[in-house]
Amino acid sequence: MDNISSSLSSPAGPDKTKPSFMRGRKVTGLIAAAGAIGLALSGCGSSAAPSAGPSAPVVDPASAKAASGSLSICGGRDSVGLYQGTVDAFMKANPGITAKYTVLGATTDESRTQAVQRLQAKSSECDLYLTDVTWTPEFASQGWLQDMTKVTDAVKDTLIPSTVATTQYKGKSWATPFYTNAGLIYYAKDKVAKPETWQQLYAEAAKSPGNGLVYQGKQYEGLTVNFLELLYSAGGDVIDDQGNIKVDSPQTRKVLDFMAQGIKNGSADRAVLTYEENASRLAYESGKFGYERNWPNVYGQLNATPLKGTFGVAPLPSFDGSTNGSGVLGGWNLAISAYASNPAAAVAFVNFESSPEWQKHVAMDYSQAPAGEAAYSDLGVLGKMPFAKELLVSVKGAKPRPVSPVYSQISAAINKNVYAVLSGASSTEDAVKNMADQIKTAQASF
Repeated sequence: MDNISSSLSSPAGPDKTKPSFMRGRKVTGLIAAAGAIGLALSGCGSSAAPSAGPSAPVVDPASAKAASGSLSICGGRDSVGLYQGTVDAFMKANPGITAKYTVLGATTDESRTQAVQRLQAKSSECDLYLTDVTWTPEFASQGWLQDMTKVTDAVKDTLIPSTVATTQYKGKSWATPFYTNAGLIYYAKDKVAKPETWQQLYAEAAKSPGNGLVYQGKQYEGLTVNFLELLYSAGGDVIDDQGNIKVDSPQTRKVLDFMAQGIKNGSADRAVLTYEENASRLAYESGKFGYERNWPNVYGQLNATPLKGTFGVAPLPSFDGSTNGSGVLGGWNLAISAYASNPAAAVAFVNFESSPEWQKHVAMDYSQAPAGEAAYSDLGVLGKMPFAKELLVSVKGAKPRPVSPVYSQISAAINKNVYAVLSGASSTEDAVKNMADQIKTAQASF
C-alpha cells in the first residue's frame, strides 16, 4: 500500500461502501466494509468462481517475443508519474505495442472495488491490473488471475525475496513485483531529533506545537498500516500463519492506548484523523510539524519544496527499545487478468518493468522503493535516494500484512476499531473485542 493520487479517468465508487466478494466450496455472502458503519453480511447470489488451482491459465514467458497490438493497464492514481512514465518508456522500447494506463480509483480501497467489479463481470477492459500486495490471495482464489509462475520465476533472482513472496498463493505466483514499500519517518532536523523509539518521538512531538507528528489516521487502509507498524514493533500480531486470531492481546491494548493518548496530548494533531498520504505530506510541507510518517516517494516530493535540505529520513523506530522497529511491507504488483485480451503484451510489459535497468529508474526518477535488489547499491540511485541502503534493510525486515483471502475485511475490522479509539468513540477494551470478533466473522465467511 502506498500513496496513489492523481486525476481520475473514471468515477470512483462511493467511499461508504467497499465490497469484497468471496467464495468457499459453495457461494458465500459478501462482507461490505462500510466506511463508518462496519461489517455487514449480504447475499451474493452468483455462481462459484473458477478454481485457483491447475485449471487457471498458465502464462508462457516466450509469448512476449511476438507481442504486438494494444495493451491496457489498470490501477490507482499516479501521484508521482511512475505508472505513465513506465508506459511511455515501454512503448518507446516496444514500438509494436500501444499501451494505455487507466485510473480506477482515488484510493487503494476504491481501486480495489473497481477492479473487483470488472473482474466479476469478466471484463476484458484491463489486461494487467496494478494490485496491492494484499490482494493476491483474494484475487487468485477467485480465479480472476492467470498463473504467472513461469514469468515471475524467470526474473525472481533479481528481485528482493520478500517482494516475490507477495505474489504467491498456494505455491504459485499470480503477479510480478513492480515496486515495494516500507514506511519511513521524515523529521525536521532543526526542531526535533532522529527518533529511536516511538515513545521518544511522541514525547518530543508534544513539546511544542511545531514539533507534532502527522500520519495517516483516516479510516482506511492507511490507518491499518500505521497501526500495524506499532503493533509489530511492540511484538504483537493480528493472525498467525495458521490463521489463529492473535489481535486480542496486551500488545494491541498498549498500542491503542498509546496512539489515543498521542492525539489527546497533542503529540499528533487531531487532524490526522482525516489524513491520507497526500494530506499528511502537504501538512508537513507547511512547516508546522516536526515529524511525518510516510512512504519513500515523499522524499522526492519534499525535495521539490522549500523544505529541501531541512529534513532527515529515518527507519521506523522500535516501540519501547526492547524490540526492533518493524515496518509493514507495502508495494504494488502487476497481475494478468484471467480475461485479458492481450496477455502476450502484458508479459512484455512485466518483463520491462521488472528489469534491473528500469528498476533503477523506479528509484532515481520517481523515489519509489525498487523491487529489484541491485538498484539499492547503484550509484545513480544513491545520488537521488541517499537513504537507499537503509531502506533496503527496512524492506527486507518488514512484515507482511495478515495473509488471507479475506484481507480486505480483516483490514476493515482493524481500521474501523482503531479509528473508533483514536476519535474517542470507543474504549480500547471494546475496540479490541470487536476487532477480534469481526476478524473471526470474516474468516468464517470464506
